[in-house]
Amino acid sequence: MFGRQMKLSASCLHKTGWVPLRRLLRASLSMSGKNLELLLLHALPLDGSMWANQLDLLPRATYAPTLYGFGDRVEDWAAEALKLPRGNQVIVVGCSVGGSCALEVAALAPERVAGLVLIGTKAARRLDPAFHAMAVQTLRKQGLEVAWREWWEPAFSTTASPAIIAEAERILMRQPLDDVTRGVQAFHTRQSRDDVLSTFPGPVHVVTGADDVLPGLATSSKQADLAQNGCLHVVPECGHYVPMERPEALNSIIRQLIDQIAM
Repeated sequence: MFGRQMKLSASCLHKTGWVPLRRLLRASLSMSGKNLELLLLHALPLDGSMWANQLDLLPRATYAPTLYGFGDRVEDWAAEALKLPRGNQVIVVGCSVGGSCALEVAALAPERVAGLVLIGTKAARRLDPAFHAMAVQTLRKQGLEVAWREWWEPAFSTTASPAIIAEAERILMRQPLDDVTRGVQAFHTRQSRDDVLSTFPGPVHVVTGADDVLPGLATSSKQADLAQNGCLHVVPECGHYVPMERPEALNSIIRQLIDQIAM
């Protein structure tokens, strides 16, 4: 397995949007590179369709479920999402709360997870019951449109394409209010998973938009350092929703990880 001396840190950062990685010890990966599968876990307040530009990275072996119907907790989402891939060489990619779900997948079945890509993800949870209660109340009393304008639209970069932002809003507005509320509650009641991040033996690619403040560069850098084999990618002119805002940059990162595991 990987040892502490193999640790990659934020020193692999490259501001052009993707990073040429240092080679990891090939012998440390017992997997053959065949039968890789890709599990894509979406952000709030969106659904699996946010991954439209990533579905062809591993054709016929990619899963992008909508998580809200899987239960009330991120742990429930992870357990159900794990039923979709058939094998034991799964690359799990999560954005925002989807990244929290990816860490839960790694906690549940580390032997099945070949690598992680965590986009705009906070491994640690900071308790904020007042904001949690306010968010749920806002959704129930004022609805999705107000919540979109207040919380989620501002998470896009100011340089993001208006067409992309409009598509994200369309995705939100077709979600049942109860589902989005369930997602918000799952986010605020998730477990801290620094322990999983620090002990997972495989490659961990931490991705942040340069304009993202949720969680932002400082937190993302610390998380890349915390992982045994972590690497930080900063995507220029990009906010929180990297898969939609800068799909070509994210696809390059995921392809690197696929090639890395397939060595």
